[in-house]
Amino acid sequence: MVQLYGDERIDFLLAEENMRIIQSPTVFAFSLDAVVLADFTYVPKTRGKILDLCTGNGVIPLFLSTRSQVPITGVEIQERLYDMAVRNIELNDLKDQLDVIHGDLKDMPARYGNNKFDLVTCNPPYFPTPKSDQKNINEHLAIARHEIHCTLEDVIQACSKLAKSGGKVSMVHRPERLVDIITLFRKHKIEPKRMRFVYPKEGKEANILLIEGTRDGKAGLDILPPLYALTESDEYTPELRKILYGG
Repeated sequence: MVQLYGDERIDFLLAEENMRIIQSPTVFAFSLDAVVLADFTYVPKTRGKILDLCTGNGVIPLFLSTRSQVPITGVEIQERLYDMAVRNIELNDLKDQLDVIHGDLKDMPARYGNNKFDLVTCNPPYFPTPKSDQKNINEHLAIARHEIHCTLEDVIQACSKLAKSGGKVSMVHRPERLVDIITLFRKHKIEPKRMRFVYPKEGKEANILLIEGTRDGKAGLDILPPLYALTESDEYTPELRKILYGG
């Protein structure tokens, strides 16, 4: 039996897969960003290996494990979230495929050296480091949301060093950082290849950016059709419902 701490709870991640996940409203609970990134990204099926940076409680490796048989490693700097990810792997009996490292993503290129990955995914902190009087009093949420331990360039540089030549880098972020992301992708030899915007509903501005690049890739960017989250009646759209629940 997996141990729970504080206000942790066990939710269904994917009912059809009988997959569950430990979450905490005050420490970490995954959002739509992780769901759509896992759906959007290219995934090697039977050969290769995957690395997920800023893995949190391991939600993206859990999602990707339903689409791939290759080894998947998560990296998480926060010890509490790392421990949740370890227990989520145990909860779903995935120790033969998934593992997680407690560490700083900036240290991973030195750790792995020439041992490169076919896919590197990341759901990084979105916002610049706030002023001391504006920081979220919840340290766990502040670190997950703000660039306290890593900047956007730190993330992209690590992705570039960890992906093999021809390997994929897949990231979710905010649309307002698009120019920065593309500039840094190219600076660090990642060529943007696929991009998709997610909108709360039709008529609203996009609030999620999905972008995938290829290490040492050739120029050529495909912009996928928009993904709308909600209908006018505030129900999940058929496409998002399929992403969330399958079928």
